[in-house]
Amino acid sequence: MNENPQGTALEQTFYEQVGGEETFRRLVRRFYQGVAGDPLLRPMYPEEDLGPAEERFALFLMQYWGGPTTYSENRGHPRLRMRHAPFTVDRAAHDAWLAHMRDAVDELGLSEEHEQQLWRYLTYAAASMMNTPG
Repeated sequence: MNENPQGTALEQTFYEQVGGEETFRRLVRRFYQGVAGDPLLRPMYPEEDLGPAEERFALFLMQYWGGPTTYSENRGHPRLRMRHAPFTVDRAAHDAWLAHMRDAVDELGLSEEHEQQLWRYLTYAAASMMNTPG
């Protein structure tokens, strides 16, 4: 726990509780290992190398969960739906995304409470990115 100037304990962010940058980089690295071989998802990442997408996603998640604000400093407001609009995100893409993310989350070895909190957000985020029926 951190202390404020008055010497009283401050609550840790989720980011700090789960291990900070290293944890989020592990999560995103494992996720993109799955995406790299996925015939449905890989075409949604037009860059030859998934490295830039991996970096953006790691920075976004770190910021969302209470870490550094590097994502917004570099890219502005996340505007996730707008950024995903050019791609067909249907139920199959949603399910494939969550399958790779499930593998990545499981490998982190988080406490049950942290795992559930993270998974609730990820399933919500995946559902909100859908832009095509089916």
